[in-house]
Amino acid sequence: MPIYTRYGDKGETVTLGGKSIPKDNPRVAAYGEVDELNALLGVCISFMEEGKTHKALSLIQKELFVIGAELAAGGAKKPGKTVGLQAVSDLEQEIDLIEKELTPLHNFILPGGSKTASMLHLARTVCRRAERSVVTLSKKEKVNPQIIVYLNRLSDLLFVMARQVNVKKRIDEKIWKGR
Repeated sequence: MPIYTRYGDKGETVTLGGKSIPKDNPRVAAYGEVDELNALLGVCISFMEEGKTHKALSLIQKELFVIGAELAAGGAKKPGKTVGLQAVSDLEQEIDLIEKELTPLHNFILPGGSKTASMLHLARTVCRRAERSVVTLSKKEKVNPQIIVYLNRLSDLLFVMARQVNVKKRIDEKIWKGR
């Protein structure tokens, strides 16, 4: 069976529930941006050595597939798995562990540093965009509220991971001091 379906040739796509919707539908935007985030995490992983952060991001990629499927189903089909409180708790525990290794921030920092940290900062901004798209969708259709919480917490985790990478590589953070 070929990869092309021709469903999209007229600007429409089919949800997991089998419903045909326009590609500019907020649901398509939401799961598309979650997919973009997932792909970007794959890029981040490609920049790092095997280890705790690599493993954590690989697990997060699997959770993002669950989120994407849940968003793509649109309530028309019961997804096999959903993101819940435990997934959010896992992110919070990881954030807490990493923050113990970091000096507290008293200023804003400029995103950057090593290539890996820079990519994690970029992933954080894509995560925030995905979160905004899911919020927009949730104002029009029913969405599992834990998806929004998960994406919000994930962006925090990506921020502290970027900081941690720079600390491990002995790269100083650049403090933003205004003009």
